[in-house]
Amino acid sequence: MPITIDLRDRLTLRNSFRFPLQSAASRRDIVIGGLWLLVPVVGWLMNMGHRIRVVHRMHRGEPPWPAWDNPMDLMKHGAMTFLGMVWYGWPGMTLAAFGLWSRVRPLVALGAALWLLAVVAIPGYMSHYCKELDPREIFDPLRALRRVGEGGSAYWKAWSIVVPAMGLSFLGLLAGGIGFVFTSVWFWQVAAFSFATVFTQRFGLDEARSTDSA
Repeated sequence: MPITIDLRDRLTLRNSFRFPLQSAASRRDIVIGGLWLLVPVVGWLMNMGHRIRVVHRMHRGEPPWPAWDNPMDLMKHGAMTFLGMVWYGWPGMTLAAFGLWSRVRPLVALGAALWLLAVVAIPGYMSHYCKELDPREIFDPLRALRRVGEGGSAYWKAWSIVVPAMGLSFLGLLAGGIGFVFTSVWFWQVAAFSFATVFTQRFGLDEARSTDSA
């Protein structure tokens, strides 16, 4: 059955929040993702790979769910994108840590600013990596930042959706704490959909749309 919300749709809070919940298959994948989170480290990487696969399939015009098959492939893509996060974030983290150790507050502030810049840049490579699964898309911070700039106001609109979604995910703690693993997976998929919508539409990454246009 075709999905009702995909990367062609308008970026709205309603679409983003409903995207991971729109079908029995998508809801089942959230449950599986939450159970994987009970496995330290491996579960986090598996969920990252799952989000990569979901967006990749939508780029190709394929049903995004279910997407938990071939766990080694999920692990590979999760690890690859996590290495990108480390690559972007280590200069700021290192500088901030050195500033704390040496008690030099300007270094701490500069390190924190560099780390925030890294957080801003990371979505600039995620959607493009999802398109071709090419690692070369990941390890180029300047290109990622350029794409963020080209994303314009839509990029910051995505952040305005992602931040409250993150806050809502903590409500899962009210369900005996265990609910947080499932609301966390929901939040990550909201974030993936929001940023992927911006960059897919801005850079024409949707093969299905290109085919329809032709």
